[in-house]
Formats: sequence, structure tokens, C-alpha cells
Amino acid sequence: MSFAWPLMLLSLLAVPLAVAGYLWLERRRERQAAIFASPALVPNLVGRRPGRLRHVPPALALLALAALATGLARPHATLSVKQEQATVVLAIDTSRSMVATDVPPSRLAVAQQAVRRFLQKLPKGYRVGMVSFAQSASTVLPATSNRTAALASLRNLRTGDGTALGEGIARAVQVAQRVPAEKGKKPPASILVLSDGAQTQGVLTPQQAAQRARKLRIPVYTVAFGTDQGVVEVVDDNGFTQRVTVPPDPPTLRNVSRLTAGRFYAAPDGDTLNAVYEELGSRIGSVKEDREVTAAFAAAGALLLLAAGAVSALVFGRLP
Repeated sequence: MSFAWPLMLLSLLAVPLAVAGYLWLERRRERQAAIFASPALVPNLVGRRPGRLRHVPPALALLALAALATGLARPHATLSVKQEQATVVLAIDTSRSMVATDVPPSRLAVAQQAVRRFLQKLPKGYRVGMVSFAQSASTVLPATSNRTAALASLRNLRTGDGTALGEGIARAVQVAQRVPAEKGKKPPASILVLSDGAQTQGVLTPQQAAQRARKLRIPVYTVAFGTDQGVVEVVDDNGFTQRVTVPPDPPTLRNVSRLTAGRFYAAPDGDTLNAVYEELGSRIGSVKEDREVTAAFAAAGALLLLAAGAVSALVFGRLP
């Protein structure tokens, strides 16, 4: 928490002064009562004593004073605020390994299903772009708020050879940057990468692409998809079919997210992937903003004063 007028926090010194004054008045009241009657006879003279409850109204009043004094300093807090407009670019690995059936019916089919659910979680005002990458990266869909176009592009994804992960991230950055500014300000953007393997193609490394995103303050969220048991059949140069293991590459994807202040997820199966996308839908749908919370402290002070009055009426039969 920060304060716009921190010097006003000096007004909090009134709280210990008020406590000292209250304790002095309590001792004075006891001395004056002892002058007129012996303390041992007080129970016979007074039908009901408030006891320790008499301290509750002053305590609530002191808390109210502290809240109001803090409010004078105009406190600010970092809050999670729902975004109405933003851009999300999906970078989907369409290498041949995505046809592996370790996540039935196939990695790509389950990924497409999970992305559909993810799109349903995003606010309607969000733009969605899509990039596919295999041997090279290509823009499947420029950033748009048209969900029908996004779903159509998702259905039309086709697999290819190789995995150019770095180029896929870089192309996603380009798609995010092409979104026009609104009222002189570009809407915030983020990239979501779904990949199942290490980079095998491309000149640009994933780390270099991540540095580009970092400079533009575009977080990259990554999902390592598939299991270590994933296998695909590949025809070699001699025409023979070979079974090749295609495990995911968590370290590379985790490093990309770390460099860009994003987050890495491991989703070995379809159920986990769906849960990941549901969380990402809500995470990307909000942003941390610095907001003034003076009104909250003022409201708390007013409520505490009302509570002090109510308790005083209950204990003493009158307001303080």
C-alpha cells in the first residue's frame, strides 16, 4: 500500500494521545467515586455495572479515528481489475508430433477443444489472434473480436514437419503489435503458447523471441502439452516407417514464461489442459491496477462510529 499524502499519517498520533486521555479519565473517575463511597459498597448501590463492556465503545471510536486518519493520507492499493479490452494471441504448435495419441484422440484435437473453452472464458471485447508454427510460423488469424472467425481458424489447423518455437513466439508478438491504438494507447496484450516439443527448426531461438516480448511488456504464458510416452510414426529417407518418441520440453517453455513475467503450465492430459485454460481465461481477463482506496477507509471509519454508538446505547442506555 502507498500514500499520496504520506505526511498526513502524522494524524495517527492522535490515536495514542486519545488512548492516554481515556486512561487518565478512567483513573480520575475511580478516584472521584472513591471519595463518595467505599469500593466495597458499590455493588449494593448500583444495580448493574457495565464492567469491561464499557471499554468497547471507546475502542471502536479509536479504531474509527485510525481509519479516518489513514484515509487523510489518500491510500492506494494494487487491485485486480477486470479488463474490458485486451489482445490475446494464441501460438499453437502444429508440428507432426501433435498427432500423437498419448492424449486421445490426439494432442491437436484435445488442444483445439481446450482452446474453444478458453475462448468462452475471455470477455467479448477481447481481440484474439492466432499463429501456427511447425517448420516455420504463419499468421492464421489477425487479432479480431470475431469469435466465429477464431473458431473457424482453429478448426482449419493442419500439421507439418519441424518445430520453429522461436519464430512462432516472434510472429505472435508481431500480431499483438499490429493492433491499433485506442485513444492514444495500445490495449494490453499477452501471448499463449501451446507446444509439445523442443525447437528443431528456425534461426530465432525461443529465448531471443522471449526477449522481444519482454521489451514490449507482453507476457508469454506457455503450456507443455503431452506426455513422455508420446510416439509418432515417421517415414525416413529410405521409405521405412519409424516410431519416434515426442516428449514435451518443459525447461524451454518455463524459461520463456520466466523471461516475460508470464506463467508456465504442465498439462500432460486433456483434463489438466482444460483446467489450465479455465485458469488462464480468468487470469488474462484481469489486470493489476493502482487504485485510491480512500473511500474504503472513510466508510470503515463511519461504520465503526455507528457501531460505537450502538454498543454504547446497549451498554449504557445512551449514546456516548
